Amino acid sequence: MTKRLLVAYVLWALGGPLGLHHIYLGRDSHALLWMLTLGGFGGGWLWDFWYLPGWVAAANGTGVPRDHGGTVPALSPLRLAGQVTVGMYFGLMGALGLPWVPVLLAQPLAVGLGVQLVSSVGDQTAEAPRVLAAAFLASFLFQGWVLRVLPTSLAASITAQRYRRYKPHGMPRPRLAARLYHLGLACLAFAAPLTSHWLCGAAKVLNILLALPQTATDLLLLPLRAGWLLAEVLGFTGGSPGSDFEPISWSKRQQQAYEALGLPAGSSTEDVHRSYRELVKVWHPDHNRHRAEEAERRFIEVQEAYEELVGSRR
Repeated sequence: MTKRLLVAYVLWALGGPLGLHHIYLGRDSHALLWMLTLGGFGGGWLWDFWYLPGWVAAANGTGVPRDHGGTVPALSPLRLAGQVTVGMYFGLMGALGLPWVPVLLAQPLAVGLGVQLVSSVGDQTAEAPRVLAAAFLASFLFQGWVLRVLPTSLAASITAQRYRRYKPHGMPRPRLAARLYHLGLACLAFAAPLTSHWLCGAAKVLNILLALPQTATDLLLLPLRAGWLLAEVLGFTGGSPGSDFEPISWSKRQQQAYEALGLPAGSSTEDVHRSYRELVKVWHPDHNRHRAEEAERRFIEVQEAYEELVGSRR
């Protein structure tokens, strides 16, 4: 199918940062690079404007044929700079999106793939095994460095330039559906770890936001709790019968003591004395000879409860 320059410019204008014009012209490596870097971080997309006529002519087979007589393409400083930049970008994204993978594995792999992707743009490529080996070796040698990704990307880029070559000609081009499928898988492999990392971060932020109301409530009640603690230390926790203060919590022994005296938790000292005097008269062993064991047990419970409550307040 003949490619039209007008269609290429329209696709460049509408979806250039996503590489739509490169997909149209069959430049899948360039398209994938633009998808993962949003048009070469914006600058590469604008730069494409001047190269579209030549790419359209090459796609139609009417361009000026290049001399591929040599086995090695000419050295390109621009491609080298792109390899170093994209390698560092991929390395940082790999370390960020795969925190559970050891850095010595995730980062050099990501750097090598980024450098190899830039090497495969256009009619050139590089030997991927050598590029990955250089990335892993440099990452191992510079482990412990804060900016280890820089020498790793630089070593992989120099290796890619050293072993650069032209792509073989005459290879059949896959159909558009297969090409889009492969591009989609590559984008998914790049975006899935980052999306997972961002979702985990968003979940942590959401948990913090949900905990803010409880934290604010605790802060507002802090003076009240501090005042009650001070009153408890000074022995004023019982208060008067008409007092609005009620204890926040009671120990298990104090709760049992109140129950033994038949009083609600937090009753005043006067109520404790009164209930104690009444229960002592009721359960005194001399007044309960027909049930001496029960009377003695209850009498001891009343005594212990009274000592627990009055002793703690003293």
